[in-house]
Amino acid sequence: MRDGIHPEYRPVAFKDGSADHVFIIRSTVKTKDKLTVDGVEYPAVLLDTSSLSHPFYTGKQKVIDTGGRVGKFNARYGAKK
Repeated sequence: MRDGIHPEYRPVAFKDGSADHVFIIRSTVKTKDKLTVDGVEYPAVLLDTSSLSHPFYTGKQKVIDTGGRVGKFNARYGAKK
């Protein structure tokens, strides 16, 4: 392989603003932000939501049936007898 064509694969801090939690994983993402975690400075990516704050993963997701769409679907394609 040619040298110098691949992005740097390094530890990056991903901060979930909703849950105020930081994930440090290796990534090639480019960012100008910095974040210090345990005395070590990492490039940072600020997230709106992650698995710690997303309603699907926290079990707080609500299914809203607007206009009886779920009922219509179940009547048309539901379990056949």
